[in-house]
Amino acid sequence: MRARLWMGLVALLPFTAAASDPLLDKTLACMRANIPQTVRIQTVEVTAWDRGKGTRSLKGKLYGTRENNRVRVNLRIDAPADLAGASYLVREGEKSDEMHLYLPSVKKTRRITGASLDGQLWGTDLSYSDLKQLQNAFTGANVKREPAPGKYQDRATHVLTFEPRPEDGSRYKSVRTQIDQQTCVALLVEMLDGTGVRKTLTTKAKDLKQADGKWYASEVEIKDVKNGTQTRLQVTGVSTGDKLAARYFHPQTFYLGN
Repeated sequence: MRARLWMGLVALLPFTAAASDPLLDKTLACMRANIPQTVRIQTVEVTAWDRGKGTRSLKGKLYGTRENNRVRVNLRIDAPADLAGASYLVREGEKSDEMHLYLPSVKKTRRITGASLDGQLWGTDLSYSDLKQLQNAFTGANVKREPAPGKYQDRATHVLTFEPRPEDGSRYKSVRTQIDQQTCVALLVEMLDGTGVRKTLTTKAKDLKQADGKWYASEVEIKDVKNGTQTRLQVTGVSTGDKLAARYFHPQTFYLGN
């Protein structure tokens, strides 16, 4: 799911900083500014490669918005046929997040909790919690800015680290991100467990694009370092300023058709 994703992954962060850092505050504010208040619709494609280089492809639409400054994300799958109609909802919360999944094969919704948040989404390296991060909504605590500026793909970056919230059940101990200084979009995200880097999300500078003045990543590579698998997300179409019924982001109605 090519998703403006990130992506593009990273703003709207209800982080807790240990001490005042004006440059950190400015960076976070710039990242948040990339998330539109109105609904943003992205037509997305995702291709996943397993260890044997076998592939799996998904197509769908990703709806994102902010409500009371909290991110709401709804992913709806159109293809393949066996998953058509499957939907996934993320609702960012102040203390913990809500994540809900609907599968048409069983005709019921269930809430995703605990270790399942970092599980694979429909056979890809994308996890349930990654979707929120790819929509610029990393949520954590004790955010810090490394004093020295970073550099990634010849772009100057701000290097931030934070700890996932225990309430969200993440298996990762910490997350390190390199934020492009020009666009405030994450170019590299490294998720670390107790043994080192477990997963990476990367975007090339050439794939940074704008829509209505908001920067986003049009392509993201997700790699599971331990399993040796990878997934590519691509945004094939973007529209912003759209108005959608509130049911698209409500736990009881998010999966209903147009």
